[in-house]
Amino acid sequence: MNFRNMEEFWAFYVNQHSKPATNRWHFTGILASILCLIYSLCFNWWCVFLVPLVGYGSAWYSHFFIEGNVPATFGHIPSGGLMLTGQMDKELKRLGERPS
Repeated sequence: MNFRNMEEFWAFYVNQHSKPATNRWHFTGILASILCLIYSLCFNWWCVFLVPLVGYGSAWYSHFFIEGNVPATFGHIPSGGLMLTGQMDKELKRLGERPS
């Protein structure tokens, strides 16, 4: 999927993350991945293999079962800042995208 500019991409990205539960699953996956990484560095380096599994697993779950879309994991790098700061709702309103 090609976008002509950042605004086109951003509208698509926000639409793909329009439901609050999706954002919670993404946040949970990021947090769990960070915790797995810390654990693997401190106690058991084999747990480092869980980092992407936990992170992507929760994100993919939310896309398939909550949003009903397909994650674009390798095609687009998401910006989690809005999710982490609670600004996603503001961006959804700005673009006129609200979950049903």
